[in-house]
Amino acid sequence: MKQLLTGVALMALLSLHPLTAQRIAFGSCSRHTSEDQLWNEVNNLRPDIWIWAGDNIYADTHDITKMHEMYERQKNRPGYKKLEENSVIYGTWDDHDYGINDGGKFFSKKKESKSQLLTFLNIPEDAEVRNHEGVYQSYAVGAGKRKVKIILLDTRYFRDTLMASVTKEKRYQINPEGDILGEEQWSWLEKELSGSDAKVHIIVSSIQFIANDHGFEKWGNFPKARQRMIDLLKKVKPAFTFFISGDRHMAEISKLDLPGLPYPLFDVTSSGLTHTWTIAGTEKNEARTGPLIVDRNFGLIDLNWKKGKPLVNVQLIGQGGKILHGRQLK
Repeated sequence: MKQLLTGVALMALLSLHPLTAQRIAFGSCSRHTSEDQLWNEVNNLRPDIWIWAGDNIYADTHDITKMHEMYERQKNRPGYKKLEENSVIYGTWDDHDYGINDGGKFFSKKKESKSQLLTFLNIPEDAEVRNHEGVYQSYAVGAGKRKVKIILLDTRYFRDTLMASVTKEKRYQINPEGDILGEEQWSWLEKELSGSDAKVHIIVSSIQFIANDHGFEKWGNFPKARQRMIDLLKKVKPAFTFFISGDRHMAEISKLDLPGLPYPLFDVTSSGLTHTWTIAGTEKNEARTGPLIVDRNFGLIDLNWKKGKPLVNVQLIGQGGKILHGRQLK
């Protein structure tokens, strides 16, 4: 039945016939003007779910009419239309689709931009996300011992100002008291985690959570907020939880061992669908496990439910379906 329905219809049926998440694909950084966006490779892997981790288009504009036209161009691309027909699509935004590079809470068109994103994602008019500020959302997929919760954070709408670095080595320095999520989203997140019976939680953050050595956008620019997230996870101890992220125009997997959390914390970064670094390079990341990848890529999560506890396998996939890196998270 799934392949005969559009992604919109699939979302409407999930509450009656929960989808068992076996395969989830995700990605970010997709120039709407590019003709090659890896959709053939994504569709060939037949994911149950696709997750946008941000930069779904490159709008960078205060002109909402132009933003709408860019989303329409992306939405009507044949490969993406095929994905909509066969997979459930969820997503959040990063900065370029939000409307301003490295933007935060002072972007003047954020409410109008929100409306454009939710329309692009086919979010129903009566959905809860339309009744609060920002675009944070959650979706429970599957049931019983095979339930997965996908938590989509909004790292733009409420985020305090980035502080420009005084050195050439980094673009930004830390904002010691600044926040990323805002109090309402923090409260919502704690409820989503503490009240969850899901066996796997996927937290979607457009910017990297664990990697903390580079000088670009990251949770580490707001150390108080980053520590608050760590403290929340240690307090609630939700069933296996990991991050996925984008933004960086490269891919890597980062790992952080947290005392008090009964599993290692991972952040799987996949970026970008249409462009990455122009030349191969290196970047320090003490938490990196595996290679730094500068080929175009998207992420793939395979969940194996056959042995009682979920086994989570992740891969970073490039052009032609080439496996660039993979590992088991649990």
